[in-house]
Amino acid sequence: MTTNKRIVLSSDHAAIDLRQKIAAHITARGWEAVDIGPTTPESTPYPQHGAAAAQAVASGECRFGIILCGTGQGIMMAANKVKGIRCGVCMDTFSARMIRQHNDANMLSMGVRVLGEGLALDIVDAFLDADFEGGRHATRVDMINAMED
Repeated sequence: MTTNKRIVLSSDHAAIDLRQKIAAHITARGWEAVDIGPTTPESTPYPQHGAAAAQAVASGECRFGIILCGTGQGIMMAANKVKGIRCGVCMDTFSARMIRQHNDANMLSMGVRVLGEGLALDIVDAFLDADFEGGRHATRVDMINAMED
């Protein structure tokens, strides 16, 4: 088990407030929040923010990443273009738990226009509290990883 307790957070302009609340929440849980912005409400393209967060996870600088945009979909697609990233969009706690347990996801994406704050924080908790189960799931994750080569 890794001792890296750093989580990178990023979003587009629509999700700044929720991202900052998630940063405070994970900090209270004992994680180090690495918030890479943006910090101002001017329109900004989500692909660059998803890719930047994914690079921080892929490099090992951060253990996990949490990214947000309007639906969570676009920023997730950008993050998944980075080799080594397994990011899923979650709008419920069951999915958040399963992407960790079965897919060894290292990034979580959520949609600020889809979720309220309370549910978003519960999803973050479900993601962080779950561990990869390995076994038959490891074989499948290896298959996914092989597709990058």
